[in-house]
Amino acid sequence: MSIELTGKNITIEDIEAVARRGEKVTLHADATVRIKKSRDFLEKRLEAREIMYGTNTGIGEFSEVVLNDEQVCQFQKYLIYNHAAGIGEPAPEDHVRSAMLLRANVHANGCSGCRLEITQTLIDMLNKGVTPVVCEKGSVGACGDLAPMSQIALLLMGEGEAFYKGQRLPGKTALDQAGIPIPGLQARDGLAAINGSNLLNGMGALSVYDAERWLKQAEIAAAMTLEALKANMKPYDPRLHQLRGFQGAVASASNLRKIIEGSDLLTGKEKTKVQDAYSMRSTPQVIGAARDQIRWTRSQIEIEANGVGDNPIFLVDDNVVLTGANFQGSPVSMPIDTMGAAITMVCVLSERRLNRLTNPALSVGLPAFLTKSAGMFSGLMLSQYTADMQIVEQRILSAPAFVQSIPAAADQEDFVSMGMNSSLKTRQILEVANGVLGIELMAAAQALDFRSYTPGKGTLAAKAAVRERVQFLEIDRPLYPDHNAMMACVKNREVLTAVENTIGELATY
Repeated sequence: MSIELTGKNITIEDIEAVARRGEKVTLHADATVRIKKSRDFLEKRLEAREIMYGTNTGIGEFSEVVLNDEQVCQFQKYLIYNHAAGIGEPAPEDHVRSAMLLRANVHANGCSGCRLEITQTLIDMLNKGVTPVVCEKGSVGACGDLAPMSQIALLLMGEGEAFYKGQRLPGKTALDQAGIPIPGLQARDGLAAINGSNLLNGMGALSVYDAERWLKQAEIAAAMTLEALKANMKPYDPRLHQLRGFQGAVASASNLRKIIEGSDLLTGKEKTKVQDAYSMRSTPQVIGAARDQIRWTRSQIEIEANGVGDNPIFLVDDNVVLTGANFQGSPVSMPIDTMGAAITMVCVLSERRLNRLTNPALSVGLPAFLTKSAGMFSGLMLSQYTADMQIVEQRILSAPAFVQSIPAAADQEDFVSMGMNSSLKTRQILEVANGVLGIELMAAAQALDFRSYTPGKGTLAAKAAVRERVQFLEIDRPLYPDHNAMMACVKNREVLTAVENTIGELATY
């Protein structure tokens, strides 16, 4: 079943399906009509010699420079050349595909003034697997993601480069092999292809998709550790959290109880403390706070995905052209940034539980560093070092980018969102988070193997999934293969799949 673009219907799940799994894309018939009407409206304005930013004027500091008819025809090409000014390695293909999808959905609103061929070519590239080569860095997240989107727009002229069927090819070669006509650029087409925060928003959408599932695995790791540390289970009763009222905490507590259902710790067979440390009993509140933050990020990203991020905007029914700043990335860069910090916070909590597992003064009878022969062997002592190093990396990356504006374009563009930095570093925080959580899962499985009581059904399923990747540490061995295996295990959601196949789907919100 294809994703139909109306300008108003895109969800994060749709973005993920197209960007990563090649779901087909179509343009709704009403959107086609809107795009054509918008183009007709623009062409009549051009014939009447009306001054329109970026159409028959320069851009940025040159917005007061009026172009003649011959320059209008050439301007879009040079606009794209000038702005294709990124740097660095190629962005992952799923990031670029998400940007193409979101740009086409902006056009579907019928306010961008481009030709239908421009929108259709973006859709054809998505459907036929032609992905422009786009440098990761260069966008400041205002006036849109101009540098990376311009590398996409180069293909609209049969230029640039693209990945196609596993090869990196000249853009024209890739389009020809895929059977996609080259539309070229006419008045307004180039700016309409690049003037929005589509790449940083698409990256943010994919990070939300991954973060929501990562949080479920964070709860699974927490449940395993709580059981291994003989936690008092009263703090995870959903009624406690319903009384306070935070939606994320209610969901988190519910998931924890669902995972540990069937545990001896719930029946009173095992003696527990009256009250545990904060890193244990605050788990629903902390992970819940992250859930609430990510829910806001999802909302902001989906609003942006279905909004008109462009400049100028052509309102056909009102017979007016509006110039503004709907390209400004701040409405999404701030929530993307703070989502990264929320993930870091949950990782800090994970490491504190890891410390309790390995520290004999805190581990409720577990052997020091989870080894049978402490002194001769060091067990998982160094695993905590590795987790600590990764958390420091996350903390550095959690400094907000959205306050880091540096003026550009001779101070015409004197406040920018730096939203591409927000998306890039949040993606990096998530990658590191897979390693942090993988180490807690590994340690929790090791600890549970020292316990004689019966854990919950979800906990047992999670432990079995860990054991598919990492065996019990009987004697010391090099741990880096285990760490890397567990990082991949978390990234691939193997533990989550095993648990949900056993006890049913965990709550997202």
